[in-house]
Parts: sequence; structure tokens; C-alpha cells
Amino acid sequence: VQLQACGGGLVQAGDSLRLSCAASGRTFSTDAMGWFRQAPGKEREFVAAISWSGGITYYADSVKGRFTISRDNAKNMVYLQMNSLKPEDTAVYYCAADRGTLRRGTWYENYGIDYWGKGTLVTVSS
Repeated sequence: VQLQACGGGLVQAGDSLRLSCAASGRTFSTDAMGWFRQAPGKEREFVAAISWSGGITYYADSVKGRFTISRDNAKNMVYLQMNSLKPEDTAVYYCAADRGTLRRGTWYENYGIDYWGKGTLVTVSS
């Protein structure tokens, strides 16, 4: 099982980036998927999550209104559109998947996530 994130890079404050995550090794169309991030010297924190159908989404307060999570089950992909980026968004972003129903506590508390991908670095300069 692999989750491969890509799309990170160096941008300026106010710019946009779109992260992509390709899932392989099993079908994730019935799983919740999402993103976490970890800034230097800080703990990994929740960013966004989406239910298997795409009908329910959760966001951290720090990104609400600026980031949008989406998925394409036919392609086993999940995306994170990041707009109005700020220097404090600088972090390594990790794709994650959790089997079954989207559970709020699992994502907001980072507890019991089933699958993790390698991260992609996003650097936002001021």
C-alpha cells in the first residue's frame, strides 16, 4: 500500500499550490482520505479530510476558506488546493488514509490513521 504525495514547492505568500496524492496497492474508494502537515520543530497537525464519497469534508480552522480537499475515486487520487498561502503554511504535507467511515476524532486528534504517505515540502516565502 502506497500513498505518494507530490506538488509541493517554493512559492510566495498569496500564491496557490495544488497537492496531489496517488494511492496504490488497494482500492481507497471506500476510505476516508486527508492531509496532515508538520512544520519544523512542531508536531504533525491535521489539515483536511474527506469522506469516501466526497460529500463530507473537515478542515483545520487555520486553513478553512483557503484550502479545498477533493478526490477522484476512479483515479485513486486525493487533492489539496491551497490558495492564499501564508508563510505559516510552510511544512511537509503528508497524505493519509483511514479505512471506512470518516471519523472526526481520528483526523482532528490524529489518532489511529491506517495509512501514511511520504511527505511533500511546501515552502511559502514572505
